[in-house]
Amino acid sequence: MNRFIIKNIKNKSFNFFNLTVKYSTARQAEQYQAITYGTEDTKNFRIFYEKNSKIISPFHDIPLFYDKNESILNMVVEIPRHSHAKMEINKKELFNPISQDVKKEKLRYINNIYPYYGYIWNYGAFPQTYDDPDHVDQTTGCIGDNDPLDVIELGTEKQNRGAVIQVKVLGALGLIDEGEADWKVLTVDIKDKLAAELNDIADVESKLPGLLECTRDWFKHYKIPSGKPANNFAQGGRFFDRDFSLQIIHKSYTAWSKLVEQNENKKKISLANSCLNNSNTLNQAV
Repeated sequence: MNRFIIKNIKNKSFNFFNLTVKYSTARQAEQYQAITYGTEDTKNFRIFYEKNSKIISPFHDIPLFYDKNESILNMVVEIPRHSHAKMEINKKELFNPISQDVKKEKLRYINNIYPYYGYIWNYGAFPQTYDDPDHVDQTTGCIGDNDPLDVIELGTEKQNRGAVIQVKVLGALGLIDEGEADWKVLTVDIKDKLAAELNDIADVESKLPGLLECTRDWFKHYKIPSGKPANNFAQGGRFFDRDFSLQIIHKSYTAWSKLVEQNENKKKISLANSCLNNSNTLNQAV
């Protein structure tokens, strides 16, 4: 166990306990070790990441590109299919562990939206991406939502929470969530049995008929049970193709590149990292 993070956990008084260790795929287990602290469905639950005996940030240290030439990207799975807990990369805490979102002092869960049960796909984020709230997105006409870029994985398997998987990009949906641009990039795990047949957004409708319409419907209505209005979309809910989606990803990566070089930021985002060799890289010697 990494003594550096344990020391900082104690200093922060997080009160973590019940240590377990989980791995993703066999190949990724050689690189990224997901370490859980605390008990699920509590405010103390966290998933940290370790590589080569160093704690790393899933926001900053896991590379966006797994294979840049083939446009294969890394995805951090925050929420497995058919689960309800709203988990996300914690932007403000040291090394950005995954934690459950809290609103008004209560843990956040997604309501079931008939006829759906929980999240209808695997859901997570691209590392090394950032939707800048100081930038107006041209397509949606809205500012960024101050988060890493969201990812939907459409494959046939339910992924593990905290897994780091490799995906190929298929398309994107331009959600407008409470006045902010909140792009959802559609992908498929390269190891999924449908991966060879899914290469662009048109393939999704032909191989998984109805899933795109269900995706748009879910995002439009999922906040209504909590008293929020229905969400809107860019260009009437159009699903954009792979090439356009890669441009969205590139813009988000560029915004992250600028963010991570700052010494301070007004959003109080933790920029601590282990691998970038910049002013925010921390020495983990104890």
